[in-house]
Amino acid sequence: YLFGTKEIPTNKRKLIAERGWIELHGATQFNLKNVDLKLPLGNMIAITGVSGSGKSTLITETLYPALKYYLDGYYQDTMGDFKHLVGQHNIERVYLVDQSPIGRTPRSNPATYTGMFDEIREIYSETLEARARGFKKGRFSFNMKGGRCEKCQGAGVIKIQMQFLPDVYVTCDVCEGHRYNKETLEVKFKGKTIYEVLNMTVVEAADFFKNHIHIYQKLLFLKNVGLGYVTLGQPAPTFSGGEAQRIKLAHELSRRDTGKTLYILDEPTTGLHMFDIEKLLHTLHQLVEGGNTVVIIEHNSDIIKNCQYIVDLGPEGGDGGGQILYQGQLNGIMKVKESYTAKYL
Repeated sequence: YLFGTKEIPTNKRKLIAERGWIELHGATQFNLKNVDLKLPLGNMIAITGVSGSGKSTLITETLYPALKYYLDGYYQDTMGDFKHLVGQHNIERVYLVDQSPIGRTPRSNPATYTGMFDEIREIYSETLEARARGFKKGRFSFNMKGGRCEKCQGAGVIKIQMQFLPDVYVTCDVCEGHRYNKETLEVKFKGKTIYEVLNMTVVEAADFFKNHIHIYQKLLFLKNVGLGYVTLGQPAPTFSGGEAQRIKLAHELSRRDTGKTLYILDEPTTGLHMFDIEKLLHTLHQLVEGGNTVVIIEHNSDIIKNCQYIVDLGPEGGDGGGQILYQGQLNGIMKVKESYTAKYL
């Protein structure tokens, strides 16, 4: 990528304007100077501008809470000031794909988050060995009594609370980190215990479960967003922000989609390698092809070039920002002299 022998391809999708618009009028939160935002649905939209120009304030602190409030009927956190919102009836849900963890404890992992672990447990409960012993689906859960190791309560690790320091996790000395008791681990499917399945990478598990279509599809989505290397049972707190974000995107792709969802991503390429950015772009294009709208707050030029519509804030950060310099099709921004984004592109 750095030598220019490989580059991130630019998608030449045309702007779609006939699926309706969402308009936010009179936004004045923090440094925003009474701005009016217009977004065409069914496109990939870039929100650009220098740091502190008001991008996150406008999108994640004003537009997202406003849509959430109108669609769900309530919003508990603070909402940025604005006059009125138009066009919210054109979408059915709004989803903020942030970099927060998929779970706070080691019990959460990609298999439980995406819902495939329920189906894996079902497979184990239907084996001859499990039936002979009278083991039901719940036996293979590490959150329920019966099949789990009771010393660590199925966590595989024991939490040691430290005064004035972060908690420390040590491997359980009874199950040796296997999470389950001896009897549960004697049940095998295709020669593998449920603990060994949780230790498989997404790529290995996709090959192992290729005849189980629902599990296979979820694994394929994880693989396509560039997470083929993670294990199914990898504890949630060990994922980086970018990895957590991509697990959420893979889960969204595996849902039955109506094509009327607005996705908001705040700088999703932070810390990502160029190869991973290419995979992320492929995923975002899939969401847009399904009829959804993707709004991305971004500085990365490869992401911006792949968007059909751009909203540029500025011209500076802080008090010198808070204005929309340009909103429209990507090529039109080149004429805006005071835009740093135009110079950069």
